[in-house]
Amino acid sequence: MQTWPVQDAKARLSELLDACLQEGPQVLTRRGVETAVLVPLAEWQRLNAAARPSIKALLLAGSARAEIPVPARGKAQRRTPSAL
Repeated sequence: MQTWPVQDAKARLSELLDACLQEGPQVLTRRGVETAVLVPLAEWQRLNAAARPSIKALLLAGSARAEIPVPARGKAQRRTPSAL
């Protein structure tokens, strides 16, 4: 992967895009610190699809993805019906 300072990337955006499409991901740096990566769209879509589980995988998973607070059985408070 080639590294591009932000100033060079701004000045030569077209060249940056061409390098990304021909050579692969390009790293952008700000003040010498790696900050972002420019990747071709096809690779981004592939990575995004691989990172996101399918709905089938979520439903068949053995563990929950989040903790949902459920009150203990019989401890839930009920609303009293109001007069209309």
